[in-house]
Amino acid sequence: MTPSKIKQIMDAESINRSITRLAHEILEHNNGPDNIILIGIITRGEPLAKRLRKLIENITNIKIPIGFLDITFHRDDFRTRLVVPQIKGTDIHDSIDNKIVVLVDDVLFTGRTIRAAMDELNAFGRPSNIQLAVLVDRGHRELPIRPDYVGKNIPTNEGENVKVLLKEFDKKDLVTLNS
Repeated sequence: MTPSKIKQIMDAESINRSITRLAHEILEHNNGPDNIILIGIITRGEPLAKRLRKLIENITNIKIPIGFLDITFHRDDFRTRLVVPQIKGTDIHDSIDNKIVVLVDDVLFTGRTIRAAMDELNAFGRPSNIQLAVLVDRGHRELPIRPDYVGKNIPTNEGENVKVLLKEFDKKDLVTLNS
């Protein structure tokens, strides 16, 4: 068995630059902050959504609504996973009806997490548009889902894993590719 290799892909500075760019792209694409609600997918989509919200507020002086989505029971592998799920609970207080929902997550891989998030969103209303912002797109989609906003594309091979560390959970900001 060969030892695993860890390659740093993004440091704190490049993560912050990417998030800042994502905030500007979201505003530009939607002609400003009106009608936007950010929904972070728990776990690491939550702090990313909070950072995006703060940046958008700093840019526009407008505080946009934010919510958080727990997709645990909407995953298609829920019953086959060997670990007991940690339920955090969805937290969406504002209406998403006729809003532009920007789903925020750390890594886009197969697309199954995003499919589960869209299923969960259906319980909260009908947005006019759902957009996807991810810090990292690593490819290998199994479903026809593509991000609207990407911090960094990281092509990966089978067996490689992208790990996102965020200071809110991990005490530092870092993205690594583990092979």
